[in-house]
Amino acid sequence: MAIEKIILGIDPGTTIMGFGLIKVVGKKMEFIQMNELQLKKYDDPYTKLKLIFDRTIELIDTYHPDEIAIEAPFFGKNVQSMLKLGRAQGVAMAAGLSRQIPITEYLPKKIKMAITGNGNASKEQVAKMLQSVLSLKSLPKNLDSTDGLAAAVCHFYNEGRVEIGKSYSGWEAFVKQNSPPAPRGGVKNSLQVNLRKKKN
Repeated sequence: MAIEKIILGIDPGTTIMGFGLIKVVGKKMEFIQMNELQLKKYDDPYTKLKLIFDRTIELIDTYHPDEIAIEAPFFGKNVQSMLKLGRAQGVAMAAGLSRQIPITEYLPKKIKMAITGNGNASKEQVAKMLQSVLSLKSLPKNLDSTDGLAAAVCHFYNEGRVEIGKSYSGWEAFVKQNSPPAPRGGVKNSLQVNLRKKKN
């Protein structure tokens, strides 16, 4: 009997959060839904983060995804934009982790490469390829939702491969992989050094 599972793909953002869901049956995938969360009208950044968290939880509780694929923030020149995007991604991840759903991050280039074979493909090229592969009748006006769907499809294509991206199975795994390294020599030794300096 073919194994069935649902993958939720998320393209995080503080202006628009795109998301898409696919159902995997054996080695075939079926389109479930794609949509977006519009955040432009909200000025307060914390309200936006709460809405991202709430919408992600709502999607999880409605569709019960087995896995989540999320687009990782790309490194741009604008530090403020990167910080905002990182927060949006972190909040969406926190929602998934709170429900104990495994999460895998993919860089934008990796997603584009998986869908089109070109890591520098445009949003339009990615959307058109998804339309062809999933037999979508039409494409949305904004392509943030197709970006979220692309993350889910990328995860499906990369299953079983080594080094598919950063993966987290829950809070413990996330903390373990993102904790800073312990001070060299341990905390006790560094305190002793500081105390010696003060005495001298």
